[in-house]
Amino acid sequence: MPYIYMNITLAFVISLIGTLMYRSHLMSSLLCLEGMLLSLFTLNALLSLNMNFTLSTMVPLILLVFAACEAAVGLALLVMISNTYGLDYVQNLNLLQC
Repeated sequence: MPYIYMNITLAFVISLIGTLMYRSHLMSSLLCLEGMLLSLFTLNALLSLNMNFTLSTMVPLILLVFAACEAAVGLALLVMISNTYGLDYVQNLNLLQC
C-alpha cells in the first residue's frame, strides 16, 4: 500500500475517532464529518485516476455533491438550533418536541 493511501486512510480514521470523541457540540461533529468526506473524496479521486475505467471518474464528483449538500443541511440545522436554544450542545436538545 503506497504511503499516500495510508495517509488518507489515517486521516479518515482520525476524523472518525474525532466524531466519536467530540460529539458534545454539533459544530465539532459536523467538522469531523466533513473531514471524513474530504478524505473519502481524495481517496476516490486518486483511485479513479489510477484505474482506467471511464465510469469511475464520476464517483468522486457525486461524492463531492453529497458532501456539499450535507454541509449545507448541517449548517442550516446548526443555525436553527443555535437560534432556538442558544447553544449547540447535542445533549440538551430534546428531539421529541415539535
